[in-house]
Amino acid sequence: MKPILAIMRKELKGYFGSPMALIFIGTFLAASLFTFFWVDAFFARGIADVRPLFLRMPILLIFLVAALTMRQWSEEQRSGTLEMLLTLPVQHARLVIGKFLSVIILAAIALALTLPLVITVAILGNLDFGPVIGGYIAALLLASSYAAIGLFVSSRTDNQIVALIVTLIIGGLFYLVGSAALTDFVGGQVGDILRAIGTGSRFESIERGVIDIRDLIYYATLTALFLVLNTLSLDRKRWSTGDRTLTYRRNMNLTGGLVALNLVALNIWVAPLTGLRADLTEQHQFSLSPATINLLTSLQEPLLIRAYISQNTHPLLAPLVPQVRDMLSEYQIASGGKVTAEVVDPSQDTAAAAEASQTYGIQPTPLQVAGRYETSVINTYFDILVRYGDQNTVLNFRDLIQVTPQRDGSADVQFRNLEYDLTSAVKKVAYGFQSIDSVFASIKDPIQFYIIDTPNSLPQSLKDTPAIIEKVANDIKAHSSGKFTVQVVNPDDPNSAFTRSTLQQQFSLQPTPVSLFSDQTYYLNMLMVIGGKGQLIYPSGDFSEASVRTAIESALKRTTSGFLKVVGVWTPPQVAQNPYSQGGGGTESFQSIMDQLKQNYSVQTVDLSTGQVPPNIDSLLVIGPSDMTDKERYAIDQYLMSGGSVIVAAGNYTIAPSQTGISLQPVQNGLDDMLASYGITVSNALVLDTQNEPFPSQVSRDVNGATVREIQALNYPFFVDVRPDAMDTASPIVSRLPAVTLNWVSPVELDAVRNASRKSEVLLHSSAQSWLRTNIDIQPNYQAYPNIGFAVEGQPQSYPLAVAVQGVFDSYFKGKPSPLEVKPTAAPAASPASATATPEPILPSSAINQSPDTARLVVIGSTEFLNDLILQLSSQLSQDRYLNSLQLVQNAVDWSVEDLDLLSIRARGTTTHVLQPLTGNQRTFWEVLNYVVALSALIGIAVVWRLRQRAELPMNLSSVGAEASSAEA
Repeated sequence: MKPILAIMRKELKGYFGSPMALIFIGTFLAASLFTFFWVDAFFARGIADVRPLFLRMPILLIFLVAALTMRQWSEEQRSGTLEMLLTLPVQHARLVIGKFLSVIILAAIALALTLPLVITVAILGNLDFGPVIGGYIAALLLASSYAAIGLFVSSRTDNQIVALIVTLIIGGLFYLVGSAALTDFVGGQVGDILRAIGTGSRFESIERGVIDIRDLIYYATLTALFLVLNTLSLDRKRWSTGDRTLTYRRNMNLTGGLVALNLVALNIWVAPLTGLRADLTEQHQFSLSPATINLLTSLQEPLLIRAYISQNTHPLLAPLVPQVRDMLSEYQIASGGKVTAEVVDPSQDTAAAAEASQTYGIQPTPLQVAGRYETSVINTYFDILVRYGDQNTVLNFRDLIQVTPQRDGSADVQFRNLEYDLTSAVKKVAYGFQSIDSVFASIKDPIQFYIIDTPNSLPQSLKDTPAIIEKVANDIKAHSSGKFTVQVVNPDDPNSAFTRSTLQQQFSLQPTPVSLFSDQTYYLNMLMVIGGKGQLIYPSGDFSEASVRTAIESALKRTTSGFLKVVGVWTPPQVAQNPYSQGGGGTESFQSIMDQLKQNYSVQTVDLSTGQVPPNIDSLLVIGPSDMTDKERYAIDQYLMSGGSVIVAAGNYTIAPSQTGISLQPVQNGLDDMLASYGITVSNALVLDTQNEPFPSQVSRDVNGATVREIQALNYPFFVDVRPDAMDTASPIVSRLPAVTLNWVSPVELDAVRNASRKSEVLLHSSAQSWLRTNIDIQPNYQAYPNIGFAVEGQPQSYPLAVAVQGVFDSYFKGKPSPLEVKPTAAPAASPASATATPEPILPSSAINQSPDTARLVVIGSTEFLNDLILQLSSQLSQDRYLNSLQLVQNAVDWSVEDLDLLSIRARGTTTHVLQPLTGNQRTFWEVLNYVVALSALIGIAVVWRLRQRAELPMNLSSVGAEASSAEA
C-alpha cells in the first residue's frame, strides 16, 4: 500500500505545487454554481432540491477529469521519467492505482466544495437528503470511470492536449450513448441496451436516490476495464517486437480480452436483479411500500398486470419504459407468484392488439413528434391493464405522468407516483371483485342483526315491511356460515332483547310518531351489532327487497376491509346542473376533485333533498354548502349521527363574475349553525397572509411613452400559503403535504368545551403575519400598497384554517321536529271526507340524537380552493402545486374511511419540497455567499497544502523510488 500512497502524494504535490489544481477545480465550481443559479434558475423553480447541481454534472465531470488526467502519463513520457518509473521495484498496477487515487481525491475535493449549496438549500427548505447522497455517490462513481478512461488515454500519448481531446471524445461518447437524443432515436430494445451502456443514464438512476447493485457493478467494471487497459498499456512499452516475446504479448492481449469479456458478462448476469437496491429517499418513494406488499400477498385470485407499450413510442415516454418494467417485476416478486406481470407490444402482435381493443377498449394514442425539419404523428400504445377476476381497469399514460415545462421550452416528463397509481388500480379491481361470501370470510366477530318492530303501533302501510326485511336477512344468513344471526325484537315486550328505554340509552334511537299530531309512536328499524357496537341501517327510498338488501350488504362491507369504498359528493345546485363542466362553463365547477377521487373510490353525486344519505356511502364530501334546505341538513346530520364521516369545504364566500374580473358573494343558508352546534365555528371574516401564492394580474407599465399591459404574478394575500411548519405533522391528513394554498379562506375555530371529550386537531394554520378582513372587496390596490395590495388590519397573528374532529356528537335536530315529518294537507271545510281523513303516517326515520365515537368530521374554511377555475390559474404559475389542494381532500377521505394504506403510499410519492419565498436581495445574498464560500475554501486548501509542502522535503522521483523500494522490501 505504501508505494501506492507514495505515488498518490507525488501527484497531489505536483498539482498543488502549481496553479493547476486551483484553476481546474475553480473553473468546475464556477460552472457548477452558474448553471445552478442562472441556467436552471434555482430560486425561480421554488423547489428545495439540488437536482440542478447534478443535472449537468456528467458533462462537467468529463471536462474536469480530462483536465486532471491529461498530464498523468503524458508528462512522464514527454519528460523521460516514465522509464525510471517502470524500472522501479513497484508493480505497474500499483503505479496506475496511485495516479488513479490522486485524481479521485482531487475530484472529491471539487465535489466537496459544492456542499455549501446543499447547506443553503437545507436552510431555505425541507431538503430530502436521499437524492443528495445518491447524487454525490453517482458523481464519485462517474468521476472514477472518467479517471480510468483519462489515465488510459494519457498512457497512449506524450501530448497532453491530445490526451485531453481524446478523453473528452471517449467520455462524451459514453455519455451520449445513453442520452435521450440517441436512445429515443433508435427506440425499442436497442435503445434499452444503449441506455444500459451510457454513463449519463446510469448516473440519473443513482442521482434520484436509489443505489442499485446493477449501477454499482456497471461503474466498477467500467473503471476496472480501463485500469486494466492502462496497466497493459504500460507493460506494453517494455515489450520488444521479436519472436521471443510473441507468446508473452499474445498471452497478455488474451488476458486483457478475457477480463473485458468477463466484465461485460457480469453486467449481463446482474441485469435481471431488480430487487438488490437501497432506496435512500426520505419516503422510500422508489421502493414498494409495506401496504402494497400486504395487498399483493392477500390476493385470493391470480392478478394480471400487463403493460401495452409500443416499441416505437414518443421520445419523452421512452425513458419511462424501463421504470415500468422494473416496477412490474417488483410487483411480481413481492406477490409470491400471485401476480403475472408482462410487457407486450400490440403494434408487433396483432392478437394482442385485437384483445386490447375488443376486450379492454385500449386504442393507440396519436402523438405528435417534432423533428428538426419535419413534424410527424405516431400511433403508440402506453397503457397498463390491471385485471382481477371479472374486474379490470386501464391506466393510460395521461393517468400516470406529470409534465413540467422547462425554461428552454422543452418538457420534463416523469411518473407522478407509479406505485400509488398501480396499487390504487389493484385495490380497485380486487375490492370490486369481492362478493358477500367474501365479506363473511373476512369477518371474525359474529354479527347480530335485529329487526326492531312494534307490530301493535305500526301504521297499516308498513305492516308487510318487517316480513320483507326478515326474508332478506334470512337469505343473507344462509350465506354467512353461521356468522350472521337474525332476531326480531319488539321493544314493547318487556322480555325482549331491547326495550324502548334501552334503545334510547344505548343507541340514541328515538321512536317515530305515527302521525304529526299523534302521541302514538312506533319502531321499524334495522340494527346491526358487531363487537358490541351498533350500527343503524336505513334503506334508500322505500323498503323493497332490493333496497333492504343493498342497505344491509353495504353496511356489512363498511365494517370490513377489502372492499371498494363509495364517496358521496354534494355540490351547490348550480354546479349539479352542469355536471360536465370542466371549468370553462362558469366560475363554480369542481370536476377536478371528482376526477381525483375516482382514481381510488367509487364516486357518487348525492341528492340530499330526500333527507337521507344513500346507505352505500362510506364518506360524504360536501363542497360549498349553500342554499340548503332543512332536509339536506338533516341528511348530513343523521349520517354523522349514524357514525359516518363527513368532510365539509365550508367557505362562507363564493366567487362570481363582475365587471372588474371576479368578486365575492356571501353564502346563504349554509351549514354554519349546524357546525356551530358541533363545536366548530367558521368565521365570516377572511384571512389575508403575507405568505401567499402569487396571483396572475394584469399590470400596466410605461415603455418609452407607450402603455404596455402584461400579466404578472403578484402577491395576493387572499391566497394563503400554508407550509409544513403550520401543519399538524402528527395527522396523516397533512403530515406529508409540502404546501397547501387555501383561497379566500375563513378561520375555523374549535369550541374547547364541546370538543373536550373528542379527539380534535387543527390541521392547518396561517402564518403569524396574517390578519382578518370583513370587507369583501378583493381587488388589490398596488399603488397604495405596493408590496401586497392591501392594508394590514389589526394585529397580525396565526389563525386556524382547517380542523378534524372524531368522537361523540349531539344531533343538531335534537329536541326539534324532524324535517321529514309530513304535514297533512287541509281539506275544504265542505268536504265530508276531510272530517274523517286519517293523517298520513310518517315514514320510519327515527332521529338519532347522538353519534357513536366513530363519527368523523373534517371542516376546511375554504370552498374555492377546489374550484376548477382557481386550480387552473394556479397550474399556470406553479405547475403541479395545485395538486396539493386535491391531495388534501383525498387524504381527508382516506382518513375518514380509515384507508391509511393508500394514504401512506401517496405520502411516499410527495416529492415536492417547497423553497421559502425570498426577496431579490435575499436571493442575491445567498448566491454571492455560495460563490465566496466555495472559492475561499478552495484557496484555503491550496494555501494549507503549499505551507505543508514547504515544511517537508521536496519529493522527486528518486525519493519516490526509495520509498517504494523500502515498501517492497
